[in-house]
Amino acid sequence: MANVLWLQGGACSGNTMSFLNAEEPTVVELITDFGLNILWHPTTGLQIGDQVQDLLKDIINGEVQMDILVYEGSLIQGPNNTGSMNFFADRPMMEWIKELSEVAGFVVAIGDCATWGGIPAVPPNPSESTGLQFHKKEKGGFLGADYVSKGGLPVINIPGCPAHPDWITQILVAIAVGRIGDVLIDDYHRPKTFFTDFVQDGCTNVTNFAQKVDGGFGRRGGCLFYEVGCRGPMTRASCNNILWNRQSSKTRSNHPCLGCTEPGFPHHDLKKGSIFNTMKYMGVFPKEVPEGRNKLAYYMEAGFQKVMPTNRKIMEVSK
Repeated sequence: MANVLWLQGGACSGNTMSFLNAEEPTVVELITDFGLNILWHPTTGLQIGDQVQDLLKDIINGEVQMDILVYEGSLIQGPNNTGSMNFFADRPMMEWIKELSEVAGFVVAIGDCATWGGIPAVPPNPSESTGLQFHKKEKGGFLGADYVSKGGLPVINIPGCPAHPDWITQILVAIAVGRIGDVLIDDYHRPKTFFTDFVQDGCTNVTNFAQKVDGGFGRRGGCLFYEVGCRGPMTRASCNNILWNRQSSKTRSNHPCLGCTEPGFPHHDLKKGSIFNTMKYMGVFPKEVPEGRNKLAYYMEAGFQKVMPTNRKIMEVSK
């Protein structure tokens, strides 16, 4: 059995809603089949008031074992690093997290706010929000760059706005059954199982993107990346391979990928666009080459695909 404590800081509860809609496995199956014991969750927990405070104290004192600390939402440090903008159980949340992280078997950050600060950490960031072990792309965050849990791992980051329920439940299962050591993580502490391939992998518009076919928003012929700055080719996530609600994804429904699993989210950059100001790509090629691709080779491949009439014909037939 693995004891799980789930806390929320600067959160909209979107990741909780995603988690409660999990299907493989469901939350019930997590408990009945995989031995997860949820000590407390802000949405489903039965304890209130002093009962929650007593539970947290018992965990810190070693009277109750906490195998997994799950944190959702940004870590609010304001104002002036007092944490008083986010009080919980009679003290700043950041004080609870500091002490709980020292006794946790593993720490899992769920969603962009917990992983790298998310939307609350966008400048000017009056709440002084940050992630548990990253602030945007910079390693450090609240717990510091060198933090490791009692299980020997840094904070395990499961980003997304919100995170896909399967990403959450399957990592929790991996910890519960003792297989988390087999899960490789990347430089941003994301499990490579879910965050290796780019979002364009499996996207129904990927052919249009490769051939730079023109088309407008909502039209079947066009690639949204080319028109309104879809970040799929720069974003690592399995959205088109592990579909949302087993049905679809943003790009499959002709909505641009916002790049919400990347540490730069919400990409507060006037040149590269953001969820507040989406950049339109102009010219024959996008100004930003997909990450990990050689620029010259990518342009040559894209140019070749664009002029090949056979590819264009196959694409039209596939519609």
